Parts: sequence; C-alpha cells; structure tokens
Amino acid sequence: MTVALDPLTRSRLAPEIDALAKEFDGTFGVETIERYLAESLDHFGDAKVQAFLPIFVRRFARDRLQALAQSTGAIVTGVPEVLFVCVHNAGRSQMAAALLAHHAQGRVNVRSAGSAPAREINAAVVAAMAEIGLDLTTEFPKPLTDEFARAADVLVTMGCGDACPVYPGKRYLDWELPDPAGQGVDDVRPIRDEIEQRVLALLTELTGT
Repeated sequence: MTVALDPLTRSRLAPEIDALAKEFDGTFGVETIERYLAESLDHFGDAKVQAFLPIFVRRFARDRLQALAQSTGAIVTGVPEVLFVCVHNAGRSQMAAALLAHHAQGRVNVRSAGSAPAREINAAVVAAMAEIGLDLTTEFPKPLTDEFARAADVLVTMGCGDACPVYPGKRYLDWELPDPAGQGVDDVRPIRDEIEQRVLALLTELTGT
C-alpha cells in the first residue's frame, strides 16, 4: 500500500517538498516527491536521533529520487555508480562508502544500504573513521531499495547473502569481511584498513588512476 502524507505532516514538510520540487523540476511531479517523502518518513519514524529526522527524511527521499532518475536515464552522471550493501548498513558498507567517496573526489558516485538496516551507525565504526578524519556522525542506516540497485553499475555485497538483489547486467563483488557489530574500536581498525585497501583497488579499476 502506498504511503501518503497527511495534511499536517505535509505542512510540516513543506520546505522539503518545495526544495525537492525545484531540484527535480521537469523530472518528477509533486505527487511523486510527496510519496517518496512519506515513505522516507515511514522508515525513519522510529529513528533514535529524532533531532535529525527531517534531515534523514529529505536526504533519503532525495537519494532515492536521484537513483530513480539515473536508472531511467532522466539523469546521467557520467561517472561509475557503486552501491555497498551489508546487513545493517551500520558498519562495513558505511565505512566503504565513506572511504570511496573520500578517495574518489567525485570521480565515482557512491551509495550504501542494508538488507535489514539498524537504527544507528555502530559507535565503534564512527570512532574508527573519525581517527582518519572521516565524519560519520550525520550518516544513517538506509534500507536497500530497488532504485539504489538499478542505478548501480557495481554492487559490492558484504555478508547480506540471499537478501542482496540480483539484477541482470550489474557487476557484483562479494567482499568477505568480519562484521564490526559488537566489536570495540581496536577490532574495527583492521576491518577499516582492509576495506580501504579494497576500495583503493576498486577505484583504480574504475577510473584508471
């Protein structure tokens, strides 16, 4: 069943609706934008950090709309699209996405998602990434969506098994890495460093540099 915004929520999200309507003018109508916002709100309704809820809702809706536009050819980025997927999108896939975005500097478009997303990112992961200057405090676990998968050129899976989608024409990589869930920072560092080495190798393969 399609999720819809009630009048009060629509009024509260008016700035987000207006901003997205301007950004996707000529690509998506207001009804589509409101539907994606409503679905995002439904997903993040129990977010642990309620202060960030409007930010999460708008960013997730925007990312899904962007991916939808890319998958249909309405928007062409001209760079490779990589999607990192793990179970909770709270550790490995978040680190991989942040590291690739950092090293690629716009030469690759990066997303991450989880087959069963957690409520927040692993605190030890946030701390380990902060040690190398990458801030994950404003990131959040996101569910794996059809738009994300269809927009990707390369899907890198990390322990999500059969929950990861299979789409014809996509390139799949499976990175076997320890799960940082329940681990301390000392145990997360080697996982972070291994991911960085794999990310750098993937970046070289995708861009030639």
